[in-house]
Amino acid sequence: MQERAKVPVLNAANVLTVLRIVLVPVFVIFVIISGMTDPGWRIAAAFAFGIASLTDFVDGWIARRFGLVTSFGKVADPIADKALTGSALILLSIYGALPWWVTIVILVREWGITALRFWVIRYGVIAASRGGKLKTVLQIAAIAWYLWPFGEPLASVGTWLMGAALLVTVITGIDYVVTALRLRAAAKQGA
Repeated sequence: MQERAKVPVLNAANVLTVLRIVLVPVFVIFVIISGMTDPGWRIAAAFAFGIASLTDFVDGWIARRFGLVTSFGKVADPIADKALTGSALILLSIYGALPWWVTIVILVREWGITALRFWVIRYGVIAASRGGKLKTVLQIAAIAWYLWPFGEPLASVGTWLMGAALLVTVITGIDYVVTALRLRAAAKQGA
């Protein structure tokens, strides 16, 4: 049997993940400087958020396409994702653009599913579902919409996007819990 070559930690996918981590404080600073009132800084924050979000899609594609999956990437990627969306949601709530309850529901789901994945990891991996990917796209679109200095009536589209993101976030969260419980039960029956 041929042994697989070791994937170097320093590769394109991991560089993009690190770039996303580096962009988080840049994004946060831009939002704080904007005070959510200065349109120029809001646009800068939206661009920083957009570029960081784009790296989330590209790094995973590169890692899978070119066989560059590493243990570092498996850990750093979700941390970078949670840091980016979590900081965005918290800032939007601090500045009164987004109700705190929405931020809390989304963050509890995100952190809860991450903890759930670690809880069942010895029984198997819970892969991202299509619903989970849709959730990510909707969250990114909603956050970006809230950041961009739209006037009415376009600004209200953000509320609809965030409502859809919240709904899909909760539904996929429930689905992941059910999947984890089934995975754990099946593993215990097989033991």
